[in-house]
Amino acid sequence: MRPADSRPELRGLRLGDMAVYGYLYLTKYTAMIMETSRIVLRPWRDSDAAVLYKWASDPDVGPRAGWAPHQSVEESLEVIRTVFNDVTNTWAIELKETGEAIGAMGFGPSCNCRLPARDGEPLIGYWIAKPYWNKGICTDALRLMIEHIRCVTDIKSLISGHFVDNPASGRVMEKCGFVPTGETVIDETQYQGAGRPIRVLRLELSDQRIQKESN
Repeated sequence: MRPADSRPELRGLRLGDMAVYGYLYLTKYTAMIMETSRIVLRPWRDSDAAVLYKWASDPDVGPRAGWAPHQSVEESLEVIRTVFNDVTNTWAIELKETGEAIGAMGFGPSCNCRLPARDGEPLIGYWIAKPYWNKGICTDALRLMIEHIRCVTDIKSLISGHFVDNPASGRVMEKCGFVPTGETVIDETQYQGAGRPIRVLRLELSDQRIQKESN
């Protein structure tokens, strides 16, 4: 089977099509490709290893999200194959202007943090390369993934969190509808997580579905 992102019938899939076609593509081709005018969310490829290392080796990127900077292209390739390998819930954020992966977006198994999640409630996670901070790209990507989850799953809510010393990540979540729960946690399993409070936020997808159906 060819990689899903090489299929022309998938490349043009947009948010308006997801409610009709999203589940079909997930089950038939095992991968979903989503896009806006600026970005594409698509599966990671082995060929992304060098560019992943370029961004993920930056000491200002990983520690803000709880993971250590990458030390080699080989390590980045291993992450693609073992952490970013589930094409149904983990995507590269590709910038259309350059065709390069510039970050990651995902929910569920690829996101690992000890947050007070409800039974079956997935954790979302993301990061973006430093040259693309404060440009709205991460917000666009998160909105795209949330709409995908809303359209093709029966997930009722999502949970996430950010280190309190990284408020920009929290602003992305709140722009996408996440609401602070009032809780903070410490997760020492995160890179440099000892003594760094994590602010917890949640998005109630079931409420948003009810609002959409009543409109």
